[in-house]
Amino acid sequence: MRHPPRSVLLAVTGAVALVGAALVPVVSASGATPVCTVEYAVTSQWDTGFQGSVTITNNMAAVSGWRLTFDFANGQKVTQGWSAKWAQSGTTVTAANESWNGSLATGAAVSAGFLGSWSGSNTVPTAFRLNGTTCNLDSQPTSTPTPTEPPTDGTAPALHVSGNELVDADGKAHRLLGVNRSGGEFMCVQGYGIWDGPVDDAAVKAIADWKADAVRIPLNEECWLGLSDVKPEYAGANYISAVKELVARVESYGLTPILELHWSYGQYTGNSAGCSDVHATCQKPMPDAQYAPSFWSSVAGNFKDDQAAVFDLFNEPYPDRATSTATQAWQCWRDGGSCPGIGYEVAGMQDLVDRIRGAGARNVIMIGGLAYSNDLSQWLTYRPTDPAGNLVAAYHGYNFNACAGESCWNSTLAPVAARVPLVAGEIGENTCSHAFVDQVMKWFDDRGLSYLGWTWNTWDCSSGPSLISDYTGTPTAYGVGLRDHLRAVNP
Repeated sequence: MRHPPRSVLLAVTGAVALVGAALVPVVSASGATPVCTVEYAVTSQWDTGFQGSVTITNNMAAVSGWRLTFDFANGQKVTQGWSAKWAQSGTTVTAANESWNGSLATGAAVSAGFLGSWSGSNTVPTAFRLNGTTCNLDSQPTSTPTPTEPPTDGTAPALHVSGNELVDADGKAHRLLGVNRSGGEFMCVQGYGIWDGPVDDAAVKAIADWKADAVRIPLNEECWLGLSDVKPEYAGANYISAVKELVARVESYGLTPILELHWSYGQYTGNSAGCSDVHATCQKPMPDAQYAPSFWSSVAGNFKDDQAAVFDLFNEPYPDRATSTATQAWQCWRDGGSCPGIGYEVAGMQDLVDRIRGAGARNVIMIGGLAYSNDLSQWLTYRPTDPAGNLVAAYHGYNFNACAGESCWNSTLAPVAARVPLVAGEIGENTCSHAFVDQVMKWFDDRGLSYLGWTWNTWDCSSGPSLISDYTGTPTAYGVGLRDHLRAVNP
């Protein structure tokens, strides 16, 4: 435990003009319980300094680590603190848990204190974020946006589901044809940055120049939530701000942003494990119940007023590799909980849909099936319920997958596409050519369906596979197939 030095406390006691507690109240417009609350108090103040405290109450799913951020308005500085690891960058203050107080069950509270300096004014902060989620706000919206509400930024179309089609605000059918922009899922957790390569105006314009109309953006839940294992400069508010900037830039070119949970928390060492790390450093078989619901509550809260943004719940589920039967795998996929063969508590797709809708977001939601989103054979049987009616089936198809030909597409994808919109969130091949994706695109074109190529990154196209050799949009031998096709179907 860290406490202020005794000499400092004595000096405060002798010199301070006690101001009592300047407390930030918890406001709930409709009486709903906020997902988290923070009470900030100035317990004493003197000529150039003050003592403050924060009390955090977690009303979300239990967490094993917390990170609180807020901003000072008048140049105040934290000089030392206790019961948390305090840091400050500019006006932004961060308090991260100590090793002994990181666990916060649902409904649990924790307090921490600090000493600070001030001059002129000492206005109390009013906005607080716990693991990236804004606190002291209703968990339910005071009003619900309609699915045809126009986007708040840019020219990208507001989308919703009508029958088995995605349509815009005017009811016109809209296909998502574009690329994936990898980087946001791995750079931050590896400590290198937020994006792999540029995402500035020129970089997004290069995507638009291929005549793409959608960009899928993989994300990392630990980086978004600002957990303690991620460098602060790449986590929490900084990460969220970077994502928001990219989304706004994508939309300004008329492109649909698809925000997708790619790497997540939870230790899995079973069949087809990508890593043995508990942290979000690889693809796990299912999202975790510890952080994934909070991730989606926060993402939904940040984008609920932007109907141009699409949510993709989880990159490539593969509980079928851990469980012994297909029924167990699909039940795990939908319902979560304690799944056979998976050592951590799982958040099912229904849980995540509920979290998004509970945050007031009616955005379109994509949901991939089993076998790394390659198997949609029982998607319709086990699909979650959605009060907004805005669910989309997501398929991933590569030349090395089991379901990678017209016979399988006709038997398993066509029945799904007849009932709900179908998006191939990833298509690609490891041949540095485009014969396979040409087949995929034709089958999807013939049925008016959507697809996005993996990936808009400058990797080796035989191991990536990557669409480009530089960020001006020069295609690889593989990427030229997608580029020329997009320009043909989206002139």
